Amino acid sequence: VQLQASGGGLVQAGGSLRLSCAASGRTFSTYVMGWFRQAPGKEREFVAVINWSGDTTYYADSVKGRFTISRDNAKNTVYLQMNSLKAEDTAVYYCASRGGGRTYLSRFQHEYLYWGQGTLVTVSS
Repeated sequence: VQLQASGGGLVQAGGSLRLSCAASGRTFSTYVMGWFRQAPGKEREFVAVINWSGDTTYYADSVKGRFTISRDNAKNTVYLQMNSLKAEDTAVYYCASRGGGRTYLSRFQHEYLYWGQGTLVTVSS
């Protein structure tokens, strides 16, 4: 599985961005997908996760109510809509896949097998 994240950029506080993560492989629709982020000087942290069908999602408390994870299995793509962005959302954002046969919606990065290259989001205050 190869993952390609895109959509990052520079945005003012209060603005919005939508990240995309395109996946290769015909079994994408069976995978739990997650977004993580790593801010400068900090460890990578969980942001959001979505199940295979898109009807179950979980979020980190820090983004709940502002970010929305979704997926389009026909396009092999998962999205992260980010609204009301804050300076503390500045980070490199990574999409990740748990791979086949793993249905638990994990918040732990060590439980994800495949990772995208990351896309930088910079929020100016």
